[in-house]
Amino acid sequence: MARIWRSLIPWIAAVAAALGGGVAAAAPAGGSGDGDMQGRKVLRYAFPAAETTFDPVQVTDVYSRNVLANLFEAPLEYTFLAAPVGMRPNTAAAMPEVSADFRTFTFRIRPGIYFADDPAFKGRKRELVAEDYVYSIKRFYDPRWKSGGLYVFENEKILGLSELRRKALDGKTAFDYDTPAEGLRALDRYTFQVKLAEPSPRFLQNYVFGAFVGALAREVVEAYGDRIGEHPVGTGPFMLKQWKRSSLIVLERNPHYRDVRYDESAPAGHERLARVAGQLKGRRLPMVDEVRISIIQESQPRWLSFLNEEQDLIEAVPADFATVAFPNNRIAPHLARRGVSMVRYPRPDATITYFQMDDPLVGGHEPHKVALRRAISLAVDVEREIRQARRGQAVPAQGPIPPGTYGHDPKLKTELSDFSPARAKALLDLYGYVDRNGDGWREQPDGSPLVLRYATTPDGVSRQHNELWQKNMTAIGIRIAFDFAQWPEQWKASRAGKLMMFGFGWVSGVPDGDVFLSLAYGPNKGGANHSRFDLPAYNALYERQRRLPDGPERLAVMQDATRLLVAHMPLKVQTHRIATDLAHPWVVGYHRHTFNGPFWKYVDIDLAEQRRRGGGAPF
Repeated sequence: MARIWRSLIPWIAAVAAALGGGVAAAAPAGGSGDGDMQGRKVLRYAFPAAETTFDPVQVTDVYSRNVLANLFEAPLEYTFLAAPVGMRPNTAAAMPEVSADFRTFTFRIRPGIYFADDPAFKGRKRELVAEDYVYSIKRFYDPRWKSGGLYVFENEKILGLSELRRKALDGKTAFDYDTPAEGLRALDRYTFQVKLAEPSPRFLQNYVFGAFVGALAREVVEAYGDRIGEHPVGTGPFMLKQWKRSSLIVLERNPHYRDVRYDESAPAGHERLARVAGQLKGRRLPMVDEVRISIIQESQPRWLSFLNEEQDLIEAVPADFATVAFPNNRIAPHLARRGVSMVRYPRPDATITYFQMDDPLVGGHEPHKVALRRAISLAVDVEREIRQARRGQAVPAQGPIPPGTYGHDPKLKTELSDFSPARAKALLDLYGYVDRNGDGWREQPDGSPLVLRYATTPDGVSRQHNELWQKNMTAIGIRIAFDFAQWPEQWKASRAGKLMMFGFGWVSGVPDGDVFLSLAYGPNKGGANHSRFDLPAYNALYERQRRLPDGPERLAVMQDATRLLVAHMPLKVQTHRIATDLAHPWVVGYHRHTFNGPFWKYVDIDLAEQRRRGGGAPF
C-alpha cells in the first residue's frame, strides 16, 4: 500500500491546483496548437496500451482495432445513439438477404464508394466492389498472415474455404485466391454471397465492424506484402497520416469519403442525446479534420494530460482517479465548473486471468490439476480488487458473459466470485499440494517446486493487481513470480501458448455472449482461446448454442456451458468493468455506445468554445 500512496502524491497536487482555479501547464488563451492556428479541427486523446499493426487479419487487440474501424468499412454497422442497438447498411445498399435456414447470406454493395488514394492504384480512383470483400475474407484463411481472427470464420463453417487453407498448408504452396470457393463468391460487380455448412442465426453480426471485415484492395496488399500492416488503405472516413510505433497515431479526413450525413435518433427520454441529435442532424461526416492518438500507458500521466487539456477526452478514466473525478459516480464540482461532461456505461467485457492448459504445472484435466486451479480462484479476493484496484468501477463476475449481453443471467451464482482461503487450503491439502520441506511454501504432489508465473506489464495499474495476487497467493502458501514485458510482446506470446498465466480484458463488439464462450472453445486455440482449453463436452455445448436461434433453449445451453467452464476453471473470470469517459466542453456530440466502437466520425470540435476556454496545448 505504501507504494500505491506514494504514486498518488503528484496527481493530488495537480488536482489541488485545479480546485484552486488553475491548471498546470495549460496553454494560453486562444492557443490550441498547430491544428487550431490553421483552423483545423483536431480530436486528441490517448490509448492506455500500444497498438500492434494495422492489418485487419492480423490484429487481435482492441486498440489497433479501434483505429482500423475508422480506416476500413464493413457492409453493415450499428446505430450510434439508438438503444437497444440496431443494425443498418453501411457500404451495403440494403440489409442482406438471409435464407430461411440461416445458411445463405447475399450482400449488395452500394456503387460509387472509393478507396483512399494510394500509389498502388497508379493514379486512378479505385471503386469498392464485391470482390474486395471476397478477397479480404479469404485473407483470414491464408497461412501467410497467421490470422488471430480466423477462428471466427472457421467456426461459421463457410463452405470450401477451410479446404483451400489445408491445400496451402499441406502443399506448402501459396494460398490460391483465384480458385472459387462454394461458400464465398462474387455474383456480380456489387454482389457477393456467403454459404455456410450449418445454420448461423447471428451470422450478420460478423459484418458490422470494419476493423474485422473491412475491405482491402488486392493490389494494395500485393504492393506492400509483409508491410501491409504499415499501409492500411480503406474506404473509411479517415486515413493514416502518421505513425510512431507505441507513441503516436495520427489520422486525417479521407477526402474521398462519400457523402454521409449525421442522422441519429436518441433513445426515448434521453434529453442530452436528443439535443445532440438535433444539433448535429444533417452534418456531413466526419466532422473533424484529424484524430491524434497518444500512447500513454501509465494512468497518472494520462489523467494529468486530460486535466491539462492536452487531450480533448479521456476514455475509461483510470480507477485511481475515480473518487477525484466522479465521487459517488457524479461529476466532481471542479470539473463541472470547467464544463467537463461525463458518460458512464457498463462495458461489455470480462477481466480474465487464464491458466495455460498445456502447461505442466497449471494445465491438464486430472483431478489434482482442476483442484489447483479452483483453489487459486477461491484465494483471489475479487471484492478487494474491485474496492482497491478498481475503485468500485466493476462488478464481480459469475461467468464469462457480461451484463447487457445476450446470454447473461443476472440470477446466476457460481464460485467465481467466492473468496474463501480456507476452502482453497483444504482443496490443496486434499490433493497433495502441501509443504513437504518446512519452508512455508507448498510443493506439488510429486514434491517438485510449486511456483506460479504470471505474465504482466510494467505499468502502475498492473502493479496494483500484481500486489493483490501476491498477497492472495502468499495467504495460501503458493509462491508466485511475475514476468514483465510490454503489452504487444505479452499478447504475441500468449497467442503462441508460451505463458503459464496471463491477465487481460476481453471486450465484445457485438451484443451476444457467444463472443465470451468462444474464449474456451477448443478449435479457437491460437486465436481467442488463449488458455488452449479443449474439452469435448464444452465444445459440444458451444457448437449447439451457435446453431440455435435466440430463445429459452439457447439460453439454457449457454448457462450449461458457463457452469462447465467454472467447474474446470481454465479461466478465472474476475470482473465486468464499468467505464466513465470525460470530455471537455468543446467536444460536441460525444457518446459511448456500448457496441459501436468507432465514434470519431460522429463528434465535432467547437473551435470557438475551445479558444474561449483557453483549451488545448501545443502538440
